[in-house]
Order: sequence, then structure tokens, then C-alpha cells
Amino acid sequence: MDAEARLKRLRFRAWHRGTREADMLVGGYFDRWHDRWHEKEMAWFEAFLDEQDVDIIAWATGTTAAPTCLQGEMMNRLQAVDFVKIWK
Repeated sequence: MDAEARLKRLRFRAWHRGTREADMLVGGYFDRWHDRWHEKEMAWFEAFLDEQDVDIIAWATGTTAAPTCLQGEMMNRLQAVDFVKIWK
């Protein structure tokens, strides 16, 4: 799959998590950072998307430590949570 098609697939999965909160967190993260991604970052995000929303939210808020395989700069960016836009 070429990079453009892969990013489209990742965007869909990021914005269709199942709950509004998870959509805003994961979809907002994708929208903020995806334009800088190469193979390594896309692979990380694909693995990340396979995780449960409750775990992702716990990692983002620092309630629970993320698994070692997901720790690093991309997780640090998630934990900043400075990319979430709240609509009224």
C-alpha cells in the first residue's frame, strides 16, 4: 500500500474509535502529527490503533504507563494532549 493510501486508512481508523472522547484524542493526534510521518511513525501508529481506547486514554492522561514498545517521542506527543480541539 502506498503512503497516501496508508495515511487515509489511518485517518479513518483514528477518527472512528467508537467514543467521541477517543475520536477527539486519537483523531486529533493524527491530524496534528501525520504530515511528519514516515514508515517508522506509521508503523507505530498502526500498532497504537490496535490498542483499546481505555488504555490509550489512561496512557494519555498518565494514569497508567504505556507498554515499552509504544514509549518514546510519539507517546510523549500524545501525553501532551495539546492538539485536542473541543467543539461546542
